[in-house]
Amino acid sequence: MQMLDEQVGANALIEQKLRTFVEQLVGGKVTGMQRLLRWRPAWNLELERDGETLQLHLRGERGGDVSPFPDLRREADILSLLGQQGIPVPHIYGYCEDPPAIVMALVAGTRDVAAAANAQERRSVARQYVRAMAAMHQLPLEPFVAQGIALPQGADAITLAGLEAYYPLYVRNKTKPQPLAEFALGWLRRNVPQHRIKPAFVQYDSGQYLFENGQVNALYDFEFAMIGDPLADLASARMRDNYEPLGERFSDLYRYYQEVTGEAADADVVRYHTVLFSTVSTMQFSATVATPQPGDPHDTYIEFDIALRRVVVHALAEAMGIAIETPQLPIVSAGPNAQLLMMLADAVEQIEVSSDFQKSKRTAAGKIVEYLSKADAMALHLQHVEQSDVEKLLGLRFDEYGQIDEALEAFVKSAGAEYDERLLRLFMAQIERRVLVYGATAIGGSASHIDLPPIEPQ
Repeated sequence: MQMLDEQVGANALIEQKLRTFVEQLVGGKVTGMQRLLRWRPAWNLELERDGETLQLHLRGERGGDVSPFPDLRREADILSLLGQQGIPVPHIYGYCEDPPAIVMALVAGTRDVAAAANAQERRSVARQYVRAMAAMHQLPLEPFVAQGIALPQGADAITLAGLEAYYPLYVRNKTKPQPLAEFALGWLRRNVPQHRIKPAFVQYDSGQYLFENGQVNALYDFEFAMIGDPLADLASARMRDNYEPLGERFSDLYRYYQEVTGEAADADVVRYHTVLFSTVSTMQFSATVATPQPGDPHDTYIEFDIALRRVVVHALAEAMGIAIETPQLPIVSAGPNAQLLMMLADAVEQIEVSSDFQKSKRTAAGKIVEYLSKADAMALHLQHVEQSDVEKLLGLRFDEYGQIDEALEAFVKSAGAEYDERLLRLFMAQIERRVLVYGATAIGGSASHIDLPPIEPQ
């Protein structure tokens, strides 16, 4: 209870600092402040100034060492540059140093295309988004370079811009072997499309826009924006369409993007960037799951990790022309600690909370308990099967499960392309089994619905 009271006090101090900063920056008086129920800090504010009410949004830093561009000011500067050049993005009022937060206009609208009046409106907003993305890809690069954004040159540097941005973060935080990530990294470096030599400014976590009454009001979330291959944005939008539909079939938007730009968009390159984006996203969160830190949004990071690993495997299978196979796995519903875990779930639910934000924290803890219950029932069996698979591939025997990832990573790094299919099938079996075990949980739900949309009409 004392820790909860301390957290409540710390949050109140943060919000007071933000209110004071906004009032000094914009002028006027903050009359309302609501913390959003998100895994990263964010607030909506109302501010009275000269007889009018301004609606503002504050975007805080995500916390933890999971970003290749940790300086939140970088995103504020990028949004300002985009707005100055006519790209629909939120207006930036300024940047708060302590606590770090971007002060921007609150953009009306929703990302949920199910809220559109009809299919025609959904198609319209999707195409408005594509036109805005295409316009961004045509912007001159000099203003971004002057702002400190790296300018890659040559096919390797342009194509791998995202990988090279994330790689230092991955290496710095890596505490345990990551055989799947290393396998994907090796494949990506061996298969760079050499004809991609024209860089563009890219959002890199694409597919995010807000619309209202049939009008796209803004693109948002430029935390990972950089200069690179514009087809990377098509790939990341394609991935997002899986759980946050774009509004029209991806294959139609892919064709429309080419109509708008007047340039061909190689489908194989989009497939390549699907592998690349899912790989760097997996690298981003691998250490937070392998070595979790106090205060991290643990349920969110576990959800990201299992879902992204499955996308990596599916994207690699697509690029390599290998069919996805689902292994047989007998499922046991309860493990030796089932009763204790049931009591833990009940104890978490009984914790009294006084706000929606605290309730969201309790819900997050409950998700982890649910996930742990499945692990209690099946983790040892999963480990036994995985160890057996690795032993067959490597022709070695291991005394314990903890040895296999180190040996498998070493093999991955030394193996040639002739082992690609066998290694991919090994990783495929691993992740598909995990989805069979955890897919019905709140944390595993995202992974269970992975289905990359076709790039070209079928």
